Amino acid sequence: MVDVQGAVADGFEPVRDAFADNFARRGERGAAVAVYRDGRKVVDLWGGAKDADGGSEPWQRGTAQVVRSATKGVAAAVLLLLHQRGQVDLDAPVGTYWPEFKAAGKERVLVRHLLAHRAGLPALDVPLTPAEAADGVSGPRALAGQAPAWEPGTDHGYHAQTYSWLLGELVLRVTGRSIGTWVAEEIAGPLGADLWIGLPDAERERVGRIADAPAPAAPASAGLRVRPKATVSDAYRDPASLTRRAFAAIDPPADENDAAYRAAELPASAGIATADALARFYASLIGVVDGGRRLFAPATLTLARTEESAGPDRVLVVNTRFGLGYMLHGPASPLLAPGSFGHPGRGGSLAFADPESGVSFGYVTNGMQKNVTADPRAQALVRAVARSLAG
Repeated sequence: MVDVQGAVADGFEPVRDAFADNFARRGERGAAVAVYRDGRKVVDLWGGAKDADGGSEPWQRGTAQVVRSATKGVAAAVLLLLHQRGQVDLDAPVGTYWPEFKAAGKERVLVRHLLAHRAGLPALDVPLTPAEAADGVSGPRALAGQAPAWEPGTDHGYHAQTYSWLLGELVLRVTGRSIGTWVAEEIAGPLGADLWIGLPDAERERVGRIADAPAPAAPASAGLRVRPKATVSDAYRDPASLTRRAFAAIDPPADENDAAYRAAELPASAGIATADALARFYASLIGVVDGGRRLFAPATLTLARTEESAGPDRVLVVNTRFGLGYMLHGPASPLLAPGSFGHPGRGGSLAFADPESGVSFGYVTNGMQKNVTADPRAQALVRAVARSLAG
């Protein structure tokens, strides 16, 4: 039995029960979950081991983990905040800010196309090595010179890895700051959130090690979970498919536990955070947190969760829904309610907000299971939050 640490507010006991059940029945190794409601923390739980691949050090309150694509929601907020401040026009061509990007038929790719996975650049013609992926130069250069896989703006497909270099370079061109620096100075610092795109050396010891963690047998269910449909499995196995190529834009795969890789600023996949930081970040998008600041103005919040892309996803091979940088509630990515917006991380992590209920949610894990958008452990916690709200 895992000793679950932390606390829940009255009425949120179902979340504690579901969290403990994840260790007992769903293969959890080490994890944390946090929930805010109306800017106040109501769930703060953690348990298990800090490292998924062995070791006896326990997960502690401040333990952080790689959250993979849950980082995309933070990266998207940077572009939306720059728009809110009048520094970026979402309907301007990307080449307005990044002239080299206009090459190879990309003159009409708009900033909003990057955010909504409509740019036609989910894969690289020539994959990058982990060192090239992390150098901050090779990725943007490759994408600037590459032709899109479809007419930009006409369709969508998940930009699993290329999102890093597309958004990172755009932020650099507009602000003169790297996206990791911008997040540290404008988001994480002011919020007091343990959240990094590019892990500082001083924080390395706080971060646990991730590892693959086979899930116990479970019934097939909605979304890309333990047993994906045959067409999805086939797409991941086919080396020539857009699906396989999108996820293999870095080849060979990077060691996500490597210190140098964690220090790289890769806002598609290599952010590091605590569960509390993710929940606190999303709480700040929809309201005031602990009497402090709110990040999104109401109009920006509307932009974030207004549907931009929907239907068959050329990369994920299921129907997906995206706003400007955020996955929206749907069968492939179930969140709390129809108005929820956020982002999962492949293998487990999940963060989102639901403005109507005032809830924000953050879940991080070190045991990477075989799912992309709907981890059974995260979904059990989301269902428990819904039960808590229903009373």
